Amino acid sequence: MAESLKQLLAELHAERVATWKPEALQVNIGQRRTLVETADPAAWVKAGDLVSEVRLPEVDGGELTLDGLTATGPAVLIFFRFATCPACNIALPYYARNLWPELKALGASLTAVSPQIPKRLVEIKRRHDLPFNVASDLGNALGRRLGVLYEFDEASKASARAKGSFIGDTTGTGTWELPMPTAVAVDRRGRVVFADVSPDWLVRTEAEPILKAVETLAALAVE
Repeated sequence: MAESLKQLLAELHAERVATWKPEALQVNIGQRRTLVETADPAAWVKAGDLVSEVRLPEVDGGELTLDGLTATGPAVLIFFRFATCPACNIALPYYARNLWPELKALGASLTAVSPQIPKRLVEIKRRHDLPFNVASDLGNALGRRLGVLYEFDEASKASARAKGSFIGDTTGTGTWELPMPTAVAVDRRGRVVFADVSPDWLVRTEAEPILKAVETLAALAVE
């Protein structure tokens, strides 16, 4: 049976239910519920959209561009929150195991994208020895263009302040904004061929639908 990201994230939630204080758990659940209830899918990136020039600093140095990412095939972008996000530390290794090898074989690129500044973001690439690009979306510029940002609700802000934390300090952005988990596949002309956005950060795109979209493109390219 194929490995399931849904199951891995369900196990994370179950662990929190068993170990977190009820008030902390409720803030987490409440924020995710609010994001789902107030989501505006019409604002999100979708198949058929054109992505204009992309310039993202890779955490190991250098700059990633759309032309470079699509030099040998489609580009897949996985938006995640920040390097110490528990769900992100489950999702990115999952993609390394279940998505990257197949994408590489098809000539496609894979880039994990977070607004966190490179010197802080690099730790997630090192921790898991991720074999694909990890890049910073400075100022959430690309995430904003794609319509996939959210801001902490008031309960989440208050909870963070009570612990002496501010996500803007963690990311280096100075704001309460983060990207929703998003998977986007772009063809060599910059056209979006697959997009999946989840306002709930414990719901993320499985490898299979992303891979199917890229395989379809690859098949069309050789016809």
